[in-house]
Amino acid sequence: TPYQPEVSQGILQSLWEYQSMICELTGMDAANTSMYDASTALGEAARMARRIHSGKIFLVPRALRWHRRNVLGNYTWGGGIIVKEVEYDRTTGMLDLSDLKHHLTEDVCGVYVENPNFFGRLEEQLAEIRAATDVPLVVGINPIAQSILRKPADFGADIVIGEGQALGNAVNFGGPLLGIFATRQEHLRKMPGRVIGLTKDAEGRRAFCMTLQTREQHIRREKAMSNICTNESLLSVAAAAYMAVLGSNGLRKVAVACMRKAKDLAAAIRAIPGYEAPLFKGPHFNEFTVRYQGGYEAVHQTLLKEGIHGGMAHARHLKELRDFALFAVTERHTKSDLDRLLAALRDVP
Repeated sequence: TPYQPEVSQGILQSLWEYQSMICELTGMDAANTSMYDASTALGEAARMARRIHSGKIFLVPRALRWHRRNVLGNYTWGGGIIVKEVEYDRTTGMLDLSDLKHHLTEDVCGVYVENPNFFGRLEEQLAEIRAATDVPLVVGINPIAQSILRKPADFGADIVIGEGQALGNAVNFGGPLLGIFATRQEHLRKMPGRVIGLTKDAEGRRAFCMTLQTREQHIRREKAMSNICTNESLLSVAAAAYMAVLGSNGLRKVAVACMRKAKDLAAAIRAIPGYEAPLFKGPHFNEFTVRYQGGYEAVHQTLLKEGIHGGMAHARHLKELRDFALFAVTERHTKSDLDRLLAALRDVP
């Protein structure tokens, strides 16, 4: 927590650059310096949506990471917000538009959708979702994928959140993480978190400062716009450095590599007898769902014996997909890594 922030102009400029890059990726007008992670960003987005629009129901996909869903429940419970789930289309893996329209009542304060979604499937219905309602639209992104996809702002998103760990931050056994949060200019004063601004000092020189602080806890206390003071600024600086070094072309190369490797791996798994991959037809980014006819537990145990942490099983949340698991491929995975995985999958009894 910077108690005398203007002394450290270098840190403030780094955070300002980070905000600018996030706005460039998403097409939004403003971004904060960070949330704790994507889950807390979603919780804050739901609370912000209610500040923007009357209503107490916040709609989310049923196919949503359960830890994200649980954190959302914690954030909305105290604010009197009811979270309701919208089904996914069993053929495409995308949000079920007919079920969404069924849930769109006068009591709805916001809608959340992810692109790519929980299954790794690109959500191709963002324009239709935006056209279906005038309540705040919250879009969850993968910042790497965003370098090759159309910006959420192009589809009329009001709030954009995401997980920024992929922007040059190591896995670190599960943390720390970096929550991305951006919004439109008209909603800026309702946005949670710290904001760095560009101004001039007493001598007319360019200077960076913490701005719009009257929204924050150290001033407004229990009436603050957010539940965060100390944040993930260190990771924001690392993310800014990562994006600056790669540049827009470098980020696109990383995204294309992820997408290509995932597509090739899915095809290779599909060629092994007993496997189905991906479950849903259509474009995916770097994640896809795999099914083994003998049950996924056998796959998981075999991979563990080979020192491989397999995909995340769906059975914990989506009971109808008991034998399915979500596999992810990134630019860090080499050909030998993928060949080793395929060899282990062939040995599953």
